[in-house]
Amino acid sequence: MAQLPVPGRAGGDPRLKDGAAYVIDGLPPGPREALRALIGAGHDAVLVGGCLRDLLLGRGTTDWDLATSAPPGAVTGLFPGSRWENRFGTVTLAGSPLIEITSYRTESGYRDRRRPDAVSFGGSLADDLARRDFTINAIAWRPSDLAAGAGRLVDVHGGINDLRAGVIRAAGDPDERFAEDALRLLRAVRFSLRLGFAMDPSTEAAIARAAPSTAGLSGERVRDELRRLLSDSGIQPTVVFGRWEELGLLGVLLPELAALRGVPQGKPLPGDALYHSLRTADALPAGDPVLRLAGLLHDVGKATTQADGHFIGHEVAGAELAEGIMRRLRFAERAVERVRLLVGQHMFGYDSSWTDSAVRRFMGRVGVDRLGDLLALREADNVASGVVAGPSGGTRELRERIDGQRHAALEPRQLAIDGHDLQRELGLEPGSTIGRTLARLLEAVLDDPALNDRDSLLALARGVIGEEER
Repeated sequence: MAQLPVPGRAGGDPRLKDGAAYVIDGLPPGPREALRALIGAGHDAVLVGGCLRDLLLGRGTTDWDLATSAPPGAVTGLFPGSRWENRFGTVTLAGSPLIEITSYRTESGYRDRRRPDAVSFGGSLADDLARRDFTINAIAWRPSDLAAGAGRLVDVHGGINDLRAGVIRAAGDPDERFAEDALRLLRAVRFSLRLGFAMDPSTEAAIARAAPSTAGLSGERVRDELRRLLSDSGIQPTVVFGRWEELGLLGVLLPELAALRGVPQGKPLPGDALYHSLRTADALPAGDPVLRLAGLLHDVGKATTQADGHFIGHEVAGAELAEGIMRRLRFAERAVERVRLLVGQHMFGYDSSWTDSAVRRFMGRVGVDRLGDLLALREADNVASGVVAGPSGGTRELRERIDGQRHAALEPRQLAIDGHDLQRELGLEPGSTIGRTLARLLEAVLDDPALNDRDSLLALARGVIGEEER
């Protein structure tokens, strides 16, 4: 398979251009047979978009995008079990790998800067390529011999040259492309960083002009873009959100984070609170984008609590701000609660003088399932601050002490008795008295785990009830 001499890889075939022959070695059966079925039924059919871009870059692909002159109804008729669930003509085939087939279409009117007001099927491949976002995604491959993986490239917008030069350029007029869908501004930044490509100056200028329009994007679409960015190990948050800020995107989409610019930090490493927050996210694993988001937002309360060089209560204010951001972006409730807890608890002050009881109370307050997250956040915070762990009192020592207490009861449900026991043995009626009694028992067990047996707890409970009755 011929590949392009793109930045970072030597060799390639400089003869690749519009109309050039191009062989795809090892074209998988799924897309090959889908193309064969469409062509066999008398329709034009091509590979297009991201899959072809990645093949030309030598990156390989797992998802396949096809475009065809067949209308959506004809496509679903050719492929039993396929789904057509939107008005844009994209049909998803059953099974694996993921194969999506989109009918050639033209679009007009984008009043919401997201969806076309009108969609018409039956246009040409040229029409279809003209509506795509960037030149590198507006290249097609029309097969001539599927058995041999042979075909020819269709590249009317110069995408191959931009792949070769390493440039992100809008297909056609950049102002028009970004007016059609404001999400394209964010995609341009992501493609640029993921591929290591430069931004075409006219495209970059159009992004800056259109940045205010991203305020109209739905929370879900911004959320999904954030997840893609934060889960990509090849993209550092310091770089991507730095680019968002340069282009005017950060203040529109994450104004609470942008407000940290210029907020001073008394840290060994230089930089303001925004730069510190971005470095913290850098230091967290890309495999956990929600944890990375917690790192990004952990100091978001500093902009509103700054006074005389201090940020008293910024973790409390930050937890509320982080929750508001995540609800605005329609994150799942579990993710919202996870980030709120981590931001709200990130200022814990452990040292070696903590008693075992204090360690258990800390574990109970944070929750066993979130301890690893919180310690990872603290370690990333330290890295971003330039703090070097001492010989004692650090997160390594705290981890060891936590491991030594994992057998202890930390929640009421881990006590040796429950509310039913209190009703049966002490004659209590259902109600708040049971909850208060169990809370008192848990406090005693946190102080002394040896008390967590049935007889000891019942005896303690009788004392608690006796106190309340006096």
